Amino acid sequence: MKKKSVWTRAGVSVAAVTVVVGVAGCQDGATKAADEPAAQSPVSAKQSPVEVIQAAYKKTAAAKSAKVRMTMSLPADSKAGGGTVELSGVQGWDPAVMDITMKGSMFKDLAAAGGGEAPDAIRMVVTNNVMYMDMGTANAAQLDGKRWMKLDLNAAAQAGGAGPADLGGMSNMNQDPAQQIALLLDSKNLKHVGTEQVEGASAERYQGTLSFEEMLAANESSKVLSEADRAALVEKVRKAGLKGYDTNLWVNKDGYPVRMSVSMEMADGKVDLDAYYSDYGSAATVQTPADSETFDLFGMLKEMGGAGAGA
Repeated sequence: MKKKSVWTRAGVSVAAVTVVVGVAGCQDGATKAADEPAAQSPVSAKQSPVEVIQAAYKKTAAAKSAKVRMTMSLPADSKAGGGTVELSGVQGWDPAVMDITMKGSMFKDLAAAGGGEAPDAIRMVVTNNVMYMDMGTANAAQLDGKRWMKLDLNAAAQAGGAGPADLGGMSNMNQDPAQQIALLLDSKNLKHVGTEQVEGASAERYQGTLSFEEMLAANESSKVLSEADRAALVEKVRKAGLKGYDTNLWVNKDGYPVRMSVSMEMADGKVDLDAYYSDYGSAATVQTPADSETFDLFGMLKEMGGAGAGA
């Protein structure tokens, strides 16, 4: 029973991470921006907002990695329980990898609700669409010393009949900032707000909004959905009350995005995401834990009576 409790708390943590990473990456998928002509760089006052965003997309896509620091807040009545989460680490795209550390009130509250205690910080490593989470020393003591929880996102989705919407977007861990930036090109009200300071350096701020329908139309990865799956996704989002995305982007003098904030109005409150990017092109290699330190959450839950898909 003790191990079952640990696994259950691990499942709760996965649910929280699914929401965090899924919302952060809900705009993933290549967009038409890659086919647009390249703009001048660095940023010039003579450039239009569209030219600046096109250039920022191209530079970010070519960099393939960056350091990221992100804060996300969810309303108290959300499915993940509400609260804040802070993430920091390195993220790579093409190929998609991630090595980040998370902390915040959301994990503490969820763990307490499950009768457990969350670590002060949770490290998450993602590569080849497999997620590893360091569950901490206390949980490892109840899991034969195995502190790393493993979840194969593809296997979990296939076994449960889940799609991208059901896994919060985690079945495709390709949430690079370039693709999020490119969606701004589909905003009908994209504009240049002005020059502002971002962590002590000047940056140009751009702003735009997208409805969910506009975002879905611009997202190439959504085109693989059948008409039925697409309709189901739209219906889920409609019930969740999501009306659209308000996005602000700060681009530095070299043409790289240094900050991005996204706000989403939901039926149960507002979701805010604020991300800072730096060190573009830095190596984004990740080291996965040894098998001797890893337990397979999905496999273990299946062994406990087929609860994996429901967890």
